[in-house]
Amino acid sequence: MEKTQPQTQFQPGKRYQVFSIKETKERDGRTTSVWVRAGSAWVNRDGSFNVYLDVLPLDGKLHVREAVADRRDEGTRAQQQEADSVAA
Repeated sequence: MEKTQPQTQFQPGKRYQVFSIKETKERDGRTTSVWVRAGSAWVNRDGSFNVYLDVLPLDGKLHVREAVADRRDEGTRAQQQEADSVAA
């Protein structure tokens, strides 16, 4: 059975954050990642992106994710609902 990836629908006008991720080796041999905010991106009506960079990645790689404020809002709402149910 073939494993499928979830389908992502890009909504026009939606904001995304752009990151450059640098892998670093720690003294103990572990590999860690340092995420540097590189800019923002928006989805156009035709599904294409406008990307605005504040920095240029040294390795030429960029990572695009949903805006953090959107994800934080979801977490904050869940925490508030949990706090409300405990208080009741």
